Amino acid sequence: MDPIDLRSDTVTRPSPGMREAMARAEVGDDVYGEDPTVARLERRAAELTGKGAALLVPSGTMANQIAIRALTRPGDVLLAGEGAHVLRYESGAAAGLFGVQIQSIGSGGLFDARDVQRALPVRDVHLAPVTALALENTHNGSGGRVWSCDLLDAVTRVAKERGLGVHLDGARLFNAACAAGEPVARLAAGVDTVAFCLSKGLGAPVGSLLCSDESRIEELRRTRKMLGGGMRQAGVLAAAGLYALDHHVEGLRDDHEDALVLAKGLQEQGLSLSLPETNLVYFRVPEGRSSKVPDAIEFARRARAKDLLIDPTDRHSLRAVTHLDVGRERVLDALDRIRGILD
Repeated sequence: MDPIDLRSDTVTRPSPGMREAMARAEVGDDVYGEDPTVARLERRAAELTGKGAALLVPSGTMANQIAIRALTRPGDVLLAGEGAHVLRYESGAAAGLFGVQIQSIGSGGLFDARDVQRALPVRDVHLAPVTALALENTHNGSGGRVWSCDLLDAVTRVAKERGLGVHLDGARLFNAACAAGEPVARLAAGVDTVAFCLSKGLGAPVGSLLCSDESRIEELRRTRKMLGGGMRQAGVLAAAGLYALDHHVEGLRDDHEDALVLAKGLQEQGLSLSLPETNLVYFRVPEGRSSKVPDAIEFARRARAKDLLIDPTDRHSLRAVTHLDVGRERVLDALDRIRGILD
């Protein structure tokens, strides 16, 4: 059987067209500001997000951490949604690197203006100041949920009224825009910094863009250097990003439709889940003595034996992600392999 990899949309391989664009890329030393392809990509990212400037960085985690440093000071508190990537999946970087505490608010990854208001402390020398807020769109930990524009507007409005800096972790921001039917810039309105990944659903091999106003970009660039993120002939990577923005954005709609087909097929096989809003499908294996698979770890092991890769997220839950390299035919094939696990 041909392997089917549903662990993440980060596993995509560069397409032939993308590889050709990378091979032909005009390059220079980007630390000196001399790579023309990087410059093109950064201008394009700034335009798409409605910001004044952008910075190419190696990873989404680095983009988020650079933004956190810009919006906080050591000892500050950053508010973020339950299960936020900046809290759960970045190796404690905010605390370890910059002395910033992260406090979860809301539920299921989303929160509203009242949640923000309730989390703000009174003025007291004993209490750590809350100085920044992080949004995540789509929200990975809650199954790829999409923030509505009304909710985004309300949250960013109260944050600004209370003097908080706002960062948008938009690792899958183009998925969110596709699902919401809104331009990316509309979803990034009202935030101080916004990051999006090239290496997830957009299918590039490496890279994220961190976008903000022009007055802040040099500070962000210095922090990138401090974290070891300065790259030299990075135009080879930037060319992949430009190709992705030109050719892979429309395909995100297909990924979302494939995820829905996958989810409904899993439901028909008796697995518990909520239908996905985007390309992330979270499901639970049956629990109890009657279950033929004791837990998610064993489910993943049996799936791997069938050349199907799916990641457990806890003892009884798994995540399957549709992406550029997994079309409808492979989704249906994956459902057949899962049926074999459960029969």
